[in-house]
Amino acid sequence: MVKIRLTRKGKKHQPFYRIIAVDSRKKRDTGSYLEDLGYYNPRTQESELNKASTQKWLNNGAQPTFRVKKLIEKHLL
Repeated sequence: MVKIRLTRKGKKHQPFYRIIAVDSRKKRDTGSYLEDLGYYNPRTQESELNKASTQKWLNNGAQPTFRVKKLIEKHLL
């Protein structure tokens, strides 16, 4: 099953998240993912999302996490 989720980047106390599509059967610590879909910065509330790729993954049955679902609703509506 493919999930669309956040992966944390950035320094200590300065989080920065990448929005990625990942195979949920793989371990999280491998660092491999299927596609990079965008980013989210919670400190500035700035985010960017590749709409075409995200829509493609959602149409193919990918399941977004709660926070990613909120970001998708913000960008696609």
